[in-house]
Amino acid sequence: MPYEWHDQIDSDGLPVRRLILWRYRSLTPAGFAWAIGGAATALVLPLLAVVGSAVLWGLLPFAAGAVWALWYAMQYAWRRGGTVEQLTLRPDLLHVTRRDPGRAPRDWQGNPYWVRLALRDQPVEAYLTLTDGGGREIELGAFLTPDERRQLRADLQDALAAVRDPRAG
Repeated sequence: MPYEWHDQIDSDGLPVRRLILWRYRSLTPAGFAWAIGGAATALVLPLLAVVGSAVLWGLLPFAAGAVWALWYAMQYAWRRGGTVEQLTLRPDLLHVTRRDPGRAPRDWQGNPYWVRLALRDQPVEAYLTLTDGGGREIELGAFLTPDERRQLRADLQDALAAVRDPRAG
């Protein structure tokens, strides 16, 4: 699942649950290492034919530059490519921050007692929203698949129930 929970205790001694959601990325850190290693190997193999000659020293900077350019481009795409949502759940506050590349962070907050989750099939399948007592509504996990949003709703519903009634957990 492209989300994970972190349990902490804040400076006031209150329990805090943080939910981090991120856009799915097909290239994992291990895949990144394999891609760089494969590119370096593919560029070094032809250079073995010129080991011991001055030609090697002429070609080596270009091969190293190509590997560096690939590494830089993949790191740049990794940093810029991700929408991240962070939900902080405390007994007295539910706070959501959404960070999109190239935009200022957007924040929403409400009292967990009054926050309601809704999962409906309009405008998209398994459209997950949070609504506070005042009628304000935000979408959560827009970049997740419908099945992931259903699972997220179940997890978040359990977390909200535990915050509303600590004796139940």
